Amino acid sequence: MVHTRQRSRMIDCLNKFQGSVKAQLSESKKHAESIKGEIIIQHTHAKSGLAKPIRIQLYSLNDSSTREGKLSQEVHLNHGKRIHNKLNGNTCVKYELTFEADRDFGFPGAFVIWNQHKDKFFLQSLSLQVEFKQMVHFECNSWIYPNHLMQKERIFFSNTCYLPSQTPNGLLQLRKQELDTLRGDGTEGRIREWHRTYGYDFYNDLGDPQRGERPILGGSIHYPYPRRGKTGEPHIHSENVKGMMFKIDSCIPPDERFSPQKQSEFAKKVIQATLHFVVSQGGSVSREETNQFKSFNEIKELFSGKKSQGVEEWMIKKLEAHLPKEIFKEIGQGIKDYTAKFPMPQLFAGNELAWKDDKEFGRQMLAGINAAVIQCLQAFPPRSKNGIWSSIRRSHIEHNLDGLTLQEAMNQWRIFILDHHNYLMPFLGKINKNGVCAYASRTLLFLKDDATLKPLAIELSLPGLSPGTEIHRVFRPGGNGSEAALWQFAKAHVGVNDSGYHQLISHWLKTHAVVEPFIIATRRQLSVMHPIHRLLDPHFKDTMHINALARSTVLKGGGIIEKTLYSGEVSMELSSSLYKEWRFDEQSLPGDLLKRGMAFHNPDCRAGVQLLFEDYPYGTDGLEIWVATKRWVNDNCLHFYKDDNSLRSDHEIQEWWSEIKKIGHGDKCNETWWYPMTTLSDLVEALTTLIWISSGLHASVNFGQYEYVGHPLNHPIKCRNFIPMEGTKEFAEFLHDPDKFFLKMLPNRTEITLYMALLEVLSAPTSDEVYLGQQRSPNWIDDVWVKQRFEQFAEELNEVDKRIVERNADPKLKNRQGPSNIPYKLLRPAVSNVKSCQGITAIGIPNSISM
Repeated sequence: MVHTRQRSRMIDCLNKFQGSVKAQLSESKKHAESIKGEIIIQHTHAKSGLAKPIRIQLYSLNDSSTREGKLSQEVHLNHGKRIHNKLNGNTCVKYELTFEADRDFGFPGAFVIWNQHKDKFFLQSLSLQVEFKQMVHFECNSWIYPNHLMQKERIFFSNTCYLPSQTPNGLLQLRKQELDTLRGDGTEGRIREWHRTYGYDFYNDLGDPQRGERPILGGSIHYPYPRRGKTGEPHIHSENVKGMMFKIDSCIPPDERFSPQKQSEFAKKVIQATLHFVVSQGGSVSREETNQFKSFNEIKELFSGKKSQGVEEWMIKKLEAHLPKEIFKEIGQGIKDYTAKFPMPQLFAGNELAWKDDKEFGRQMLAGINAAVIQCLQAFPPRSKNGIWSSIRRSHIEHNLDGLTLQEAMNQWRIFILDHHNYLMPFLGKINKNGVCAYASRTLLFLKDDATLKPLAIELSLPGLSPGTEIHRVFRPGGNGSEAALWQFAKAHVGVNDSGYHQLISHWLKTHAVVEPFIIATRRQLSVMHPIHRLLDPHFKDTMHINALARSTVLKGGGIIEKTLYSGEVSMELSSSLYKEWRFDEQSLPGDLLKRGMAFHNPDCRAGVQLLFEDYPYGTDGLEIWVATKRWVNDNCLHFYKDDNSLRSDHEIQEWWSEIKKIGHGDKCNETWWYPMTTLSDLVEALTTLIWISSGLHASVNFGQYEYVGHPLNHPIKCRNFIPMEGTKEFAEFLHDPDKFFLKMLPNRTEITLYMALLEVLSAPTSDEVYLGQQRSPNWIDDVWVKQRFEQFAEELNEVDKRIVERNADPKLKNRQGPSNIPYKLLRPAVSNVKSCQGITAIGIPNSISM
């Protein structure tokens, strides 16, 4: 009886407890909400899938007791579905998710993800649907490494932008925590594949300074230089750098690396270019005397004809000796898709004798790959920094000014100079050894009535026998015979100077090198939630990776540049010397044009400057892009900052600018030309300049390289003989066979084809390129006004592109095509015609320095 009563009481208690639990569950459902979402993973090395080892949790914008936002319940990845990504053509895996959270959870502002799998994976995006069917997007595009390597979860913020003072309380701590992670504490040592820390370092990885190989660049008065990203990699001795030997892997933060798709494409480009190099050497590299070109026809045979030669077994064996294993293995079954010979540069496909034409020689200074060097001559005759006057006299040129006196031509701003004299003279003693014969050159040109440039004279200089003296030779255009041949030789030596300046200064220093500190400072000081970070991020894609590859293969002691360019072992030292004259404000396009005397102030023009003459393709097209970009940047800044005070009180932007000046470009920290960053106009000018360098300027100096320099006769990279003096044995040899002497003056086959292979790799963008006026994803920002304004920017660029096409077709604009019959297209945006942006002769301006 007692047991029966006890049993009855226990059943009553249990029923009451179950009723209470049901009531609590029912009540909790009233106070909970479900947030639906989908997460897309683009790439994984996991053979068995990802599934439960991946955990995700949302943070709300609302404050909690921890000031980190309220947390949802955790979810795990389950039952992924393969999909085709229409944006990049890749196959991805999509997981549908449901997050449970309190009813007052509010809007999600961030999420954290744990990877307890043994493999990394590439996280593309997360999209959430919240109340009233509103969408919250997270663009991630990041490698997620296993927790046992990372030691902490990864944080991602939504695509909504906040200035620091506007950050929701729930995200304040997370914002600070993420920036602290990216800055590191300085004790990281060598950067590993999964390390996300950003730091600065000198250029101490070009060779071993303790072995006297190459000086450290940066951090000294003698060798100033922009800082690079810190890797902690050991020095590689110059004798260990062989052939092409491109590395793809590099110790940089994972979010700066090529996508898996680009990594594969880049490897294939290296294979193709190296194959061309190997085949161009024949079955084996011969002795030096037989490694020289014997005829112009031998040079022509480097290039493919209408029928491409197939790949043979001996070529593959040679190829393996020139490539790292991780690249060679990419060949696979696709070897049949490769060609054995170099493609013909379009410059010569249009007119194979254009390289000899004086009109083309002058045109390329306005519409070639180094069109931002020519200057309007301010005083005649030119004068060296050490006070030595040029040997070019009035009598050398005045007869060739179309009826004008020299003074009249100067007064009308019609005398121009391509000046490779002052910066080169101190280095010629080091350069002119080991079979290299280089001059410092000055080229004077006259602006004709049809706006074409007519060469007037070339001065080639060498250091004199006693200190502070110079030896000059002046050459003038000649009609026929030996005089014409000597003039052609002089133009070749100018081309050598221009090739070196283009690659080391216009291309490497003034785009790749000077931008890298801005990237590092942006990652360290601006939260990804900051609107300026969101604005700049597309313009930094892949830059740190391509820079690291360049240092490890192209620029390093014994690398491709030292093996091919005339400047040899002093190449980077020369680059450092010219950094002494670098000014960020003069890299704005209007500032650069004014400095070179190619434009003058005119407030009635949209760019604030007016070109001296309109048929300057680089200047005309560039200014249109500059104006459209600056309008977009200005409107974007005004959308987020209400006045100058809001800029001055933005501690992230102030610390960003301070770090760029004091550390990133620390050797220039005391210069007075830096923008003070106290007004919105300072910010707009700085941002527009940075975007211009990363997009338009880089496109203009990079993607035409193979087209203009890929043929060794147009822009030689070094000369192996000086121009002979009358009365010498060499002059008699020259008179006997000028063509043979010219070919003997050129670099040997190995040097020429190695450089051609490099240019082939650099000159074509990959298929994942994102162009000016485009974004990687339509959900790149959760701000309707900004999206609409960006669409207007893209449309403005489309209109610019149409006008460029019209100018290229205008027969009155002689510099648009010239004797080579190639329209100037290096600054065509082509936003609406992305498919045309493929191949070596690319159209389109990539957002970033990505190649």
